[in-house]
Amino acid sequence: MWGEMTRYTSAIAFAITSALSLITPVWADRLDTIAQMQGDQTPPEVPPPAKHKPKSVIHRAASDEQLRHRLRDQANHGLVGIVSEGADETTDVAFALAPEHNGIRLLPISGAGASQNVTDVLFTRGIDFGIIQTDVLDEIKRNPPFSGVNKYLEYVTKLYDEQLQVLVGPDIQSLRDLQGKKVNFGRRNSGTYTTATNIFKAVGIQPDVTTLPHALALDQLRRGEISAMVYVGTKPSRMFQDIRPDEKLHFLPVTGSLPKEYTAALITDADYPELVSQIAPVKTVEVGTVLVAYNWPEKSERYARVNHFVQAFFAHLDEIKAIHPKWHPFDVTSEVSGWTRFPGAERWLKRAGLMTKSDQATAQLNSNQREELFRAFADYEKREELFQAFADYEKRHQTIVAFHDTAGQ
Repeated sequence: MWGEMTRYTSAIAFAITSALSLITPVWADRLDTIAQMQGDQTPPEVPPPAKHKPKSVIHRAASDEQLRHRLRDQANHGLVGIVSEGADETTDVAFALAPEHNGIRLLPISGAGASQNVTDVLFTRGIDFGIIQTDVLDEIKRNPPFSGVNKYLEYVTKLYDEQLQVLVGPDIQSLRDLQGKKVNFGRRNSGTYTTATNIFKAVGIQPDVTTLPHALALDQLRRGEISAMVYVGTKPSRMFQDIRPDEKLHFLPVTGSLPKEYTAALITDADYPELVSQIAPVKTVEVGTVLVAYNWPEKSERYARVNHFVQAFFAHLDEIKAIHPKWHPFDVTSEVSGWTRFPGAERWLKRAGLMTKSDQATAQLNSNQREELFRAFADYEKREELFQAFADYEKRHQTIVAFHDTAGQ
């Protein structure tokens, strides 16, 4: 009987244990719920199984990326860069060509000086054109920064002329009066600095040269801190239009035995009514400007862009010339001595019946030699070496100027 009771008790214990094992999870869930309500930390949740992105989302992301690339390509299609000392000139051209909507887009860049602009056309990414003074090109030709520089730089056409304007105080009546006096030539390596250096050297006058920005030089001239400032630009310049007669400033005549690259010009009362007498125009000289282009290989995509712009430039000369009087007089057939014309410009002049015999001979020479030249010089590493040579040249070139520069004092 005792054995039967033991077996019966064991059966009841087993039944109770089995029942508890079934209901414990339910109570555990409730306890967790209570603990959560009371602010106790809850066990970490098991993340739901990963779901695949719908095909529509993937397709939309791919479409957005394609759209971004397409907009980028559209913005850069036909884009060429042009650098000049002032933004007005390049902006004029960009404005004239803007209505064309045929894949041409000109990016105007304000340069840091004439010599630097040449450097930019030769070496800087994204710059294909430059507007450079003829005397700066002459200086590069006389003292090349590296052998064969003319193989990389070509001219499209001569443009407008810029006048040498020497503004002085009331005590200065001739260039001779500026011997040893403070005269501002503008920023070193600028077009004005190059022209002023050549002119003063030709007449044998050595001023005490400063290299201030033109606006600051004008302020110092008004206060009598310098005796003169030299400025090369198209007349009338906005810089001088607000000068009052009671300030006693006037333009100085520039005459004498001057280099042949400069031609005679006049500053008249029509240019500056408050500064120049109607009966006494001021004699001076002017220097030409040139549209130059980097000499890309003819079968390259960059060459195609440059050529496309050149064709549009010639086709819209009337619109460009209508923007500002400075554009009116220039002759697209004029040659730039010592330099080669861009072949696309030659072809346009030939089709227009304007090409000279000299141009035609140069065109034949280009056609025969161009591929050989670019096989030797087109790689970018070579351009890096030439850039260093050009930088060394600029340092050497600065040391030959005989004037005493007081800008840093």
